[in-house]
Amino acid sequence: MPAMSRLGRLFAIVAWIEAFTWAGLLVGMFLKYVTETTEAGVWLFGRLHGGAFVLFVGVTLFVAIKLRWGWFRTLVALAASVPPLTTLLAEWWLKRTGHLTDPADRETAAPTAAELEPTR
Repeated sequence: MPAMSRLGRLFAIVAWIEAFTWAGLLVGMFLKYVTETTEAGVWLFGRLHGGAFVLFVGVTLFVAIKLRWGWFRTLVALAASVPPLTTLLAEWWLKRTGHLTDPADRETAAPTAAELEPTR
């Protein structure tokens, strides 16, 4: 499988940042609403996660156009920003399927053993 492109790495980094800020916001909400000890986590991570979410959406749309993902992959990646930590699953899926590489590299990549295996 070809190496990730620079845009693929950018998407992966932003996906991890979005997930990290989601986790921080969840901890902040636990501290605010369950233990009722502090609102600082929600105050800080609410702002950070809001920015990370907007950044993730923008980077996803940009990378989807440049790496020619098509509408299905783009919508799945965008939908992954809603449930907590799901951007990590989207990043893993896109990396595993080779969609974080340049389109030209995907087309010229050698077929895998599974692709060469005859169908019965």
